[in-house]
Amino acid sequence: MPRPQPSACLPQDLNDAVLVGRAWRPAPVDGPCVITIRQGQVYDITSTVATMADLLDRPDAVELARTAPGEALGSVEALLAANLPAGGHDAHGPALLAPCDVQAIKACGVTFAVSLLERVIEEQAGGDASKAREVRATITQLIGTDLSKIRPGSEAAAKLKAELERRGAWSQYMEVGIGPDAEVFSKSQPMSSVGFGDDVGLYPTSKWNNPEPEIVLAVNGRGQIAGATLGNDVNLRDIEGRSALLLGKAKDNNGSCSIGPFIRLFDGRFTLDSIRSASLSLRIEGEDGFELDGVSHMSEISRDPADLVAQTCGTHHQYPDGFMLFLGTMFSPIKDRGAAGGGFTHHLGDLVTIATPSLGALVNTVRLSTEITPWTFGVRALYRNLSARGLLAN
Repeated sequence: MPRPQPSACLPQDLNDAVLVGRAWRPAPVDGPCVITIRQGQVYDITSTVATMADLLDRPDAVELARTAPGEALGSVEALLAANLPAGGHDAHGPALLAPCDVQAIKACGVTFAVSLLERVIEEQAGGDASKAREVRATITQLIGTDLSKIRPGSEAAAKLKAELERRGAWSQYMEVGIGPDAEVFSKSQPMSSVGFGDDVGLYPTSKWNNPEPEIVLAVNGRGQIAGATLGNDVNLRDIEGRSALLLGKAKDNNGSCSIGPFIRLFDGRFTLDSIRSASLSLRIEGEDGFELDGVSHMSEISRDPADLVAQTCGTHHQYPDGFMLFLGTMFSPIKDRGAAGGGFTHHLGDLVTIATPSLGALVNTVRLSTEITPWTFGVRALYRNLSARGLLAN
């Protein structure tokens, strides 16, 4: 499979975008660094802000990203190229990391009508992909496919709930899809997300799974939305479909969360309205020649991104280190891959590209969670490393 071009993995308006991220620098630094992109060049600004959480908490974060003293590390295209699959990474050069560090990693589910229907189908099928086509036909005949006009928590939603309960068709996924309370769950642990070019992991027993292309908001410790990036909330449809109580097992494994390549900070050009109007593309390329393309339009989300943040944090729950929030996806691929009616599932070696013009592209290869690089560098390791480098303030 041809590799994506590094230039295509960057925002179209690169020189106007305020991009920040993280990279691992080998010896003599031998640790993670906060980086910023200026006119296509990468700069290490860790001497000013030791962690990404520190940077996002600063009221002058955009100005720091533009002007803080930093060590030049080369071009951003070269950094991306080295991290792409088969990119020939230079062991003496920096390696791109997920752009978040000590933040919690949260995710919203069932925020689009299409994904709501697919979740109901997973539940009704009991995680059995072979039953999906029959269940899909039954469910759509019963409740239709256009739920996008139903505002969650509204009077119309309450009436629909009552009617579906009367028909015996109500679902826990319908509850969070059109009820007053959003589904917000812990997707992954701080420091555990993989980044651009890394392998994402599937739990070995899963036979029905797919990527979930999403926009991810970067929220600081004061609950303010500081910027956005891209994410893959890897989804195990069979495991979660067997029982919603298996959500943690389905969602949180080695490599099951990918974020990157960079966080784009909000400024005068790029705002939350840019996210509200964004379209997100997904491309899957298999080693078997299989190809699948899809597009999600954020204008079709059932809950506003600001509302999802408010349901996550506030007087009821604080996140002093900030959090990354996946906004959900409308993309649940149903194109058959193999047996007719079996729908889509990943094959090992699939190349997944998630992209939108304002944020660039996130590229990952699908492997087993038991066979990718183990996660060993956690929060304690981060602070030991920063302390040894003299980067922690007293």
